[in-house]
Amino acid sequence: MTTPNANAFIARLQGDGVYHFTTEEALQALGGSAPAVRAALRRMKDKGHLASPHRGFYIIVPPEYRRLGCLPPEQFVPQLMEHLEKPYYVGLLSAAERLGAAHQRPQIFQVLVESARRSIACGRVQVGFIVRRDMEQTSIVDQNTPRGRLRIASPEATCCELVGYVEHCGGLDNVATVLSELAENLGVRRLKKEADRSPLAWVQRLGYLLELVGAGAKTGPLSRLVRDRAPQVTALDPSLSIKGAPRDARWRLAVNTEVEPEA
Repeated sequence: MTTPNANAFIARLQGDGVYHFTTEEALQALGGSAPAVRAALRRMKDKGHLASPHRGFYIIVPPEYRRLGCLPPEQFVPQLMEHLEKPYYVGLLSAAERLGAAHQRPQIFQVLVESARRSIACGRVQVGFIVRRDMEQTSIVDQNTPRGRLRIASPEATCCELVGYVEHCGGLDNVATVLSELAENLGVRRLKKEADRSPLAWVQRLGYLLELVGAGAKTGPLSRLVRDRAPQVTALDPSLSIKGAPRDARWRLAVNTEVEPEA
C-alpha cells in the first residue's frame, strides 16, 4: 500500500464529516497487508496528519489543530468512548467550563467513568478519568460539538460532584469560585434530586459553600435533607482535623478551614 492511498482514505472520511477510524476500518478500506497499512498510518501520524489517543483508534488532525497535535478533547472523547463501549460523561471543572463558568480552563479534560482507566495524552491534549461507580444515575445534558454530541453532567450534578471530588478541582477556594458562577442556573428541584443520591457529606459541604457565595436561596431542600437524616458532624475539609474547629449548626459541619472564593 502506498501513502497516497492512505491520503485518499483520509480525505474521503473528512468529506463525509468523519474524523476518526480504527485500524480495522483502515485495513478493510485500503486492502494490502496489515504491516503495510500500519506503516502508512504511522507515516501520516509522524507528519501530524493523524493522532492516536488509544491503540487501534485514530483521529484525523486538520491543519487548524496541527499545533495542538490532536483534536480538542470534546471532538474525539465521545467517539472514543463509543468505540470502547464504555459509558462516560464530562464532569467537574471541564463540565463547569462547558456550562459557562468563567474560571481558568482546566489543564486536564475531566471525564467520569464507571471503572478506573489510564489517562490519555494526545499531543498537547490530556484527558483524565475519574471513577464514579453509580454514574448511570447522574443527570446529563447534551451539547453539540463540530464532531457530534457531547455528554456533560448537568449544572446540579456538577455542583454536587465538585464538592465530592475537591482533590481534582483545585481545592475548596476554587470550588467555591466555580459554584458562584454556576449558582444562578441551578434548579432547586433538580438540585434536590442530585443531592438525594449523593453522599450526605457532599450535601453538607455544598449547602455551606452555596450560602457562602450568596446562593442560599437555592439551599432549602438541602438543609431539610441534612436535618431529616441527622448525620454526624462532618469536616468542611476532609483532609484536615476537626479538633477545635467551629461548628455550623445548619449544615452540621466542622468549619476547619477558611474558604476564600475569588471575587
